[in-house]
Amino acid sequence: MFFRKQGFPDESDLVLCTVTSVQFHSVFVDIDEYGKGGMIHISEIAPGRIRNIRDFVKEGKKIVCKVLRINQEKGYIDLSLRRVNESEKRRKIDEIKRQQNAEKIIELAAGKVGLKTEQLYNEVSEKTRDFASLYECFEAASKDDKLLESIGIDKKYAKILDEIIKQRIKPSEVEIIGKLKITVFAPNGINIVKDSLKKAEEAAKEKISINYLGSGLYRFMVKAPDYKEAEKLMKNATESAISHVTRHSGTAEFARDSA
Repeated sequence: MFFRKQGFPDESDLVLCTVTSVQFHSVFVDIDEYGKGGMIHISEIAPGRIRNIRDFVKEGKKIVCKVLRINQEKGYIDLSLRRVNESEKRRKIDEIKRQQNAEKIIELAAGKVGLKTEQLYNEVSEKTRDFASLYECFEAASKDDKLLESIGIDKKYAKILDEIIKQRIKPSEVEIIGKLKITVFAPNGINIVKDSLKKAEEAAKEKISINYLGSGLYRFMVKAPDYKEAEKLMKNATESAISHVTRHSGTAEFARDSA
């Protein structure tokens, strides 16, 4: 990992650590992102009584911890393992994976342009300071061919980086799902339903998948680059379908999936 944050983490920050030593009442770690050491007291390893601390941590293991206290003068950083919930852990691991992917892109590009990896990393990082992370910049570049050049990255490097970015970073996509229940008693009910579903597809700009589940129930799934657009497309689709059904003396009700 080339990336190193300067100074100390803030209290409550999540940090990726490598266990270096397991003692009877404490665990010592290296905080990977800062290149500093930290300590986890046995009371912060896991809830409840701990009979054997090695049931939870071992030397060399990667763990996500929460920063409790910092003494910059003495260089002490107290950490907690038990206060990190699963969603926080997954989020931090995803962040690290994205950073590693960004660094791999730099490594591959450096090999192609004939530079040392760290040299290209430093040069690119200098130009991407306005982004929250190097990966965020590369993710934006995967959707905009001119971005890297526009922020000042050398043209000959930007071209190679763009090629590798498109290979390793796919545009982000979210999906939302719900079910539409349609009831029509008119003699031409089948045509009314077909027309309502067609209007849903048109309103969602054909970015919707509709599947029949039986008993007048239809599964709507919308995919989009972000939740804001996905919600808008789903709203347009369901309102169009429901409006058409109700105009023809039918009823329709939409419910979002809870998952």
